[in-house]
Amino acid sequence: MKIFCTKMKTVIGTISLSLVAILLASLVAITNTGTVYFGWAKRLVPIYSVQTTEKKVALTFDAAWGSDKTAKIVSTLQENGVSGTFFLVGFWVEQNADKVKLIDEAGFDIGTHSNTHPKMSTLSSEQVKNELTKSMELITNITGKEVKFFRAPFGDYNDNLISIAGSLGLKTIQWDVDSLDWKGLSAEEILTRIKNSVKNGSIILCHNNSDHILEALPLIISYLKSEGYSMVKISDLVYNDNYIIDNNGLQKLK
Repeated sequence: MKIFCTKMKTVIGTISLSLVAILLASLVAITNTGTVYFGWAKRLVPIYSVQTTEKKVALTFDAAWGSDKTAKIVSTLQENGVSGTFFLVGFWVEQNADKVKLIDEAGFDIGTHSNTHPKMSTLSSEQVKNELTKSMELITNITGKEVKFFRAPFGDYNDNLISIAGSLGLKTIQWDVDSLDWKGLSAEEILTRIKNSVKNGSIILCHNNSDHILEALPLIISYLKSEGYSMVKISDLVYNDNYIIDNNGLQKLK
C-alpha cells in the first residue's frame, strides 16, 4: 500500500509539473525581436516605423558631437523642400544655441537625445528622469516649444526608460533604416543602405556630423523623391491617438 501511494504521488507530481510547463508555454512567447509576453504583460517597444499607405518617410539626425555641418544639412533640406527631425543631446544644445534656433526656425522637429548621452538602460529611474527633463528644458528654453519626442542613445532602452519617457509626454522613437553614416561610409554606400531598406513609414537614422552626410544627403533626397516618397517630420508621420505598437516596433492604428 505504501509503495502504491508513493507511486501515485510521483505520477501526480509529474502530471502537475507537466501542466505547469504547458501553462507557461501558453503564457510565454518570445518573438524574433526579443519581445516577451507573459500573460498580459508585454515588453515596451519604441516606434521603429509607422504603418501607412502613404509614401512618406522621416529623415532624422542625431546630434551629440560636432556641429559644423548642421547649417548645411538644414539648408539642403530647405532647398529641396523636404523636412527633417533632429534629436539633440543636452550638452550639444548648450554649446550650439544658434544651431538649435536655426533648426527650429526652419520648422523642423526637435527631440531630446538625452542630456549626456549615457547608456540609459543602466540608470536609475531618478537618473533617467533627470536626463530627460534637463535636456527638454534646455531645448524649450531656446525654442519656446514643448519637446514631444525622444531617441535613446545607442538605441538602448528598457521598459523603465520608455515608461518614464511616456510619463513626461515623450514618444520614444527608434528607426528601421540605419544609414550607418557614423562608420565613415561613403555617400554612395549610405545611399545603398537606404535604398535596400526604405518603405512607407520608414524612420531613417543619420547623424548631423558624420563624415559624408553632406555628400550623401542630396543623393538620398533625390532617390526618395524619384521613388515617390515625401520626407516629413516625425510629428507628421507618427499617430498621436488610437494606436498600438506591435512587437516589431511598427506603430499602427487600432
